[in-house]
Amino acid sequence: MDWLERTAKLRQWTRSGTRAPHKPLLLIYALARFQEDADSELRYSAVEEDLQQLLTEYGPPNKTTPAYPFHHLVSDGVWEVHTDSGPGSPGSGLRELRESGATGRLAPELRAALRREPQLLHRIARSLLDLHFAPSLHSELCETVGLDLKPAETDQLSVARRQRDRRMRELVLTAYEYQCAFCGYDGRIGAVPVGLEAAHVRWWAFDGPDDVDNGLCLCSLHHKLFDKGVLGVDDGHRILVSQRFVGHSPASREHVIALAGRPLVGPQPGARPVAADHLAWHTSQVFHGTPRPATAP
Repeated sequence: MDWLERTAKLRQWTRSGTRAPHKPLLLIYALARFQEDADSELRYSAVEEDLQQLLTEYGPPNKTTPAYPFHHLVSDGVWEVHTDSGPGSPGSGLRELRESGATGRLAPELRAALRREPQLLHRIARSLLDLHFAPSLHSELCETVGLDLKPAETDQLSVARRQRDRRMRELVLTAYEYQCAFCGYDGRIGAVPVGLEAAHVRWWAFDGPDDVDNGLCLCSLHHKLFDKGVLGVDDGHRILVSQRFVGHSPASREHVIALAGRPLVGPQPGARPVAADHLAWHTSQVFHGTPRPATAP
């Protein structure tokens, strides 16, 4: 059985690029717990808060619950659930999972495969990260769940869907004249730009193309905040700042809150601006909450 392929093809609700990373997040969390203790079981009532926090931080903007993946992941053949009454999930209701003493863990065959081939855990985890999350979030997500990944292998994973275009970074940075589109930062060491990155608006994991009109040149800070849903861009190419973001320091006000309503810096004349459909995807699938009103000039 090809566990890498099976975990890469988890059945998820989907419509028009909608993000539904519930099952991948639970599986990544379970892999971290397996790495810590291969015999551990996850009692729903004990891990519910952890799983809800993961969904809040790395899931879609809409309200959701960890009960859904805890129950439905069983159907993918990689997860099992037991209750105080025996094997089988009581359903996807919060009350049923809590009161039945439901516990979950990786399926026996998958646990056996991970014991035989420890590297498999790293390959599955990297596949899940690549398929469901923006690259800027990978390290942070692993740290959050306590997953210790070895450096990536040089060979391509068999489940990779397509090759990235390595030219995108240079094309996007050139289009924005090596300035952060949000704050104008343009730092260099000699002739080499530092702290500037090409951010996908519609994530590559969700069929976002490696095109200039799906990219923004952003500094490292604003790239991370953009992928976390703190920042966005409206259809008039003005910066959105989520009302859910809270920062009281002068730095937070200056570098984040004060951006609300500002026009993007760039792109230069002749370069394609971000396409409307990519902006709409990011606003609906990544940006969190309601935008703050524009700050006074």
